[in-house]
Amino acid sequence: MTKLKIKAGDTVRVIAGDNKGQEGTVQKVLKDNNKAIVEGVNLVSKHQKPSAANPQGGIVKQEAPIHISNLSLLTSKGETTRVGYRIEGDKKVRFSKKSNEVI
Repeated sequence: MTKLKIKAGDTVRVIAGDNKGQEGTVQKVLKDNNKAIVEGVNLVSKHQKPSAANPQGGIVKQEAPIHISNLSLLTSKGETTRVGYRIEGDKKVRFSKKSNEVI
């Protein structure tokens, strides 16, 4: 299993696939199959039965997982970057390889 460099709460841009160019924040990372759920990206229509929470039922739009290799982390300036790791003091931190700033 590879080390995932994208974490929940990160702002990312889709760099490949049908949703290329869209941006959003990562809501959840699915480590076991290297996918992430990004807010407002890769929306699919899902049929829902009526329930107590949703008595109407019907068709609902929701985010589907997207593979991590199709995502790129955004810096504070809004440009895509790769992620590196380094030790600062006694902590291991992630940093942007493009701007060298700590993420």
